[in-house]
Amino acid sequence: MKLAWLCSHESYQPETLLEHAVLAERSGFDVVTGADHFHPWVDDHAAASFVWSWFGAVAQATSRVELATSVTAPLFRYHPALIAQAAATIDRLSGGRFRLGVGTGEAINEAPLGYEFPGYTERIARMDEAMTIMHGLLAGEKIDVDGTYYQARTAKLYSAPAGTVPVWMAAGGPKSATFAGQHAEGLITSVKDPAETVERVIQPYRDAAAERGAATTVMATRWVVLAGSDDEAWEALASMRGLRAPGRLEVADPMVLRQRADEMDRQEILGKYTIVRDLEQLAEAYRPLVHDVGADYVAIQVASADPAKTIERIGAEVLPALRDWSA
Repeated sequence: MKLAWLCSHESYQPETLLEHAVLAERSGFDVVTGADHFHPWVDDHAAASFVWSWFGAVAQATSRVELATSVTAPLFRYHPALIAQAAATIDRLSGGRFRLGVGTGEAINEAPLGYEFPGYTERIARMDEAMTIMHGLLAGEKIDVDGTYYQARTAKLYSAPAGTVPVWMAAGGPKSATFAGQHAEGLITSVKDPAETVERVIQPYRDAAAERGAATTVMATRWVVLAGSDDEAWEALASMRGLRAPGRLEVADPMVLRQRADEMDRQEILGKYTIVRDLEQLAEAYRPLVHDVGADYVAIQVASADPAKTIERIGAEVLPALRDWSA
């Protein structure tokens, strides 16, 4: 089992996140992940840098940790061939440490640039074509594609990846999980109820992968807030409170998400997160992802008032416990 630290691009500017990534490697994490958003979740305490430029810097500033998008959407503002090119470049710069995490997207990433954000049926159909293009290019093929959504003419990556770049797909339900098992090399899933996640997401993924004789990789994620009080928790969640507002998949303007979140009762938003008061409770919050879910990767996604100190303390006190539990 490998342990990942999420660098929250919705919360901190890229220069700060670069420091966090270096600190995460120094503190014993195995993986550094970053989300790919054009807009953040709120407009008052927020950031939204270009994750692909940032990963280039992280690749040069680190030497050991794996790097992974968690996640990017190769469907609208990006042609999937561009995502394959970006992934291959980061893989070369990092010496073969990159993993490509993809998902079907959210309106905050696409609508600001003028794209209509369609329903799930079209998005998963787009992902089907995108997977074919990305896999072909990452495998070194020269491809010609005349699809419903994407075209390619003698497309080839002339800066191929250093090794094999696996494609991991985010899924929150059985349909996407089955699709991931049929098309991807790994699954990324957020865990609230471990038993439900295993039943509705992880098992369908594994069943679909088994049908085609494919190996499986599971990255389990969970948002946790480390705070000594509810007031401190609210401070830590300032940039993330819009993530729990109604309509987050369809709304393009973070101002609207912020307004909706601030109209909600504060306790309602706090109640949607796992809030822990100390590192012992934090370790227990992630224990089910290690012990019950049996994930290959566990992504530590922690909001706190002092992220640098939190990274160091988790590295010293929480990671050893989680590794003991996985043994």
